[in-house]
Amino acid sequence: MHYQILIVGLVFFPLLGALIVGLGGQTLSHRLAYRVTTMGVALSFILSLYLAYQFFFLHGGSYYDANLYLWDMSAKFRFNIGFLVDPLTLVMFLIVTFVSLIVHLYSIAYMAGDPGYQRFFSYMSAFTFAMLMLVSANNFLQLYFGWEAVGLISYLLIGFWFKRESANAASLKAFIVNRVGDFGFLLGIALLFNYFGSLDYQTVFHQVLPVKQATISIFPGTQCSVITLICLLLFIGAMGKSAQMPLHVWLPESMEGPTPISALIHAATMVTAGVYLVARLSPLYEYSPTVLNIILVLGASTALFMGLVAIVQHDVKRVIAYSTLSQLGYMMVALGASAYAAGIFHLVTHAFFKALLFLAAGSVMMALHHEQDMRKMGGLGKYLPITYITFLIGALALAAVPPFAGFYSKEAIIEAVHLSHLPAAQYAYFCVLIAAFVTAFYIFRAFFLVFHGKECDIYSQQLDFRQGAARRATGVYKWYMRIASQAGTQTENSSAKSISEGCRYQSPAVVKLALITLAIPSLLAGYLLARLFLNTKGFLSTVLFILPAHPIATAFSATFSPMKTLFILLINNLALLFSLLGIVLAWLCYSQYPALPRRIQKHFSWCYHLLVRQYGFNELYQTVFAEGGRRLAKLFFRVDANVLDKRIIDGSGRRISWLSSTLRRVQSGYLYEYAWVMVLGIVIFLLIIINVK
Repeated sequence: MHYQILIVGLVFFPLLGALIVGLGGQTLSHRLAYRVTTMGVALSFILSLYLAYQFFFLHGGSYYDANLYLWDMSAKFRFNIGFLVDPLTLVMFLIVTFVSLIVHLYSIAYMAGDPGYQRFFSYMSAFTFAMLMLVSANNFLQLYFGWEAVGLISYLLIGFWFKRESANAASLKAFIVNRVGDFGFLLGIALLFNYFGSLDYQTVFHQVLPVKQATISIFPGTQCSVITLICLLLFIGAMGKSAQMPLHVWLPESMEGPTPISALIHAATMVTAGVYLVARLSPLYEYSPTVLNIILVLGASTALFMGLVAIVQHDVKRVIAYSTLSQLGYMMVALGASAYAAGIFHLVTHAFFKALLFLAAGSVMMALHHEQDMRKMGGLGKYLPITYITFLIGALALAAVPPFAGFYSKEAIIEAVHLSHLPAAQYAYFCVLIAAFVTAFYIFRAFFLVFHGKECDIYSQQLDFRQGAARRATGVYKWYMRIASQAGTQTENSSAKSISEGCRYQSPAVVKLALITLAIPSLLAGYLLARLFLNTKGFLSTVLFILPAHPIATAFSATFSPMKTLFILLINNLALLFSLLGIVLAWLCYSQYPALPRRIQKHFSWCYHLLVRQYGFNELYQTVFAEGGRRLAKLFFRVDANVLDKRIIDGSGRRISWLSSTLRRVQSGYLYEYAWVMVLGIVIFLLIIINVK
């Protein structure tokens, strides 16, 4: 009962804050709105810490699994609402509540002056509740509720600035693409319920061995393993949420939402749901090597090809968004190689440095009147020192440079893939190695373009200082008005000075606090947590199931050591060498020889245009599904109007009317006509009889 109260409070405190602020609306002050929601998330984080202390230190890694109440029953089937709290759940609790708390604090300053301030905090707190419901579920019914709730609220958050057409289109795109994945997810749950007779995790896991031999016929004359089909359908849902190719197109569009939402979605909540799902269902996926190979191929392809797209992006948020796609690919590769602990470990470290990168990018945007184009930035390092240092820490962690957090988790994944014996492992190993180089290159390209190089003037191009934006960038606004009053208008000679002087505006203290708080685990978390996650007897070993035929975890734990020296790593670690080469090449192209990228672009224009078009996925979906759907609808409309309605329905009426009018002429009322018809009928009848005989 004690744990039940704690868990209910942990999960429902964010929902309570969302309801209070959401129902209060504009009647609540901005201060009360952020205090209520932030307090709810803070309480959830504190309870997560307390539960982790109870389970890991006092009870030796035990877990809690109990039903809260009976939701419905039909015949012998019972559908419960309950909670499962084990080491995997606690990891997700800590990550989701910690990152959400930091983002809430950051949003206090970032969203200041926005007319939807209260609505924003209500949505964000509800989003946290939905993710907590998803990761704490002990059955597929409750999992599906959290799964769909996350998708629904993400639609509201991405389209938060609903007066912008691009935001509306992006939110609708995210919603529709996720529905495609969720359709497969729902079919997987239905098939699972049909064969296992239950939706409870533990009941399903205990019945895997009896069901693993069962087959199903999808097409006449073919047989497919039931376990394989269930895992494949569930993975389609994971592809939608975690944005794996080809269902990745919605994630870059989510940048239309406010930057704090980008950090929350990309770091710790929605996109990690698919990774959590596959790890949670490891007792199912281990018995389907076919699906594991599919996960390896799709994850590796996403890691490499989405990283390549990030190289040609000019929007600083979109660079980090494509980085999220690439890193999610790494996580999926780990799951496909049965290195579930390594995948979850990378989920944890990625949450820290990805949230840090997004919030640091937001700090730059706040200083530059919410400019996002890196071509209009440059030389900001000396004017935004806190942002500069924290972004650099996040970039080094993302590039997997030791001793930063991303190195240990990415090293674990690459080594696990290298040890895997699955047929797709060689392809995956090649992709993740090249992706290590690409990752380092694109993130340091962004770093050098934003913080180094020649200073650019964006204020001479953007003189529309709206009232809301002015409140968010008070220092810049006051400086500009003072200069404008003295000089009348800005001249070309003062443009170089404008950005340097304007960027003396520093982010509010709460923004600096958020950046520093995330920078610390981005630096230290990998080293401190590597043994806990990757050791053969780590705290996730009691939750994750790995067949003896897939001894990746054991082999990896025997060879990996966070105490390796940098000298040994430089010689023996190919992935680290690729990362360092990527950093050096980015430095040469965007710091020392800025004309070099244009020459490369000119000589490889076909490749550049392919990457800019994102391999044509958007055009394909627009042409085949969107435009094709409209044309198909028009075809059915014409069939309905011209064939069904005009010729069959209305036509049958017209033909009956014609037949009745024709037959009416026979009823003339003259006796001789009736006699003539009778004689004619007798003659015809006699002729028929004679012919028959």
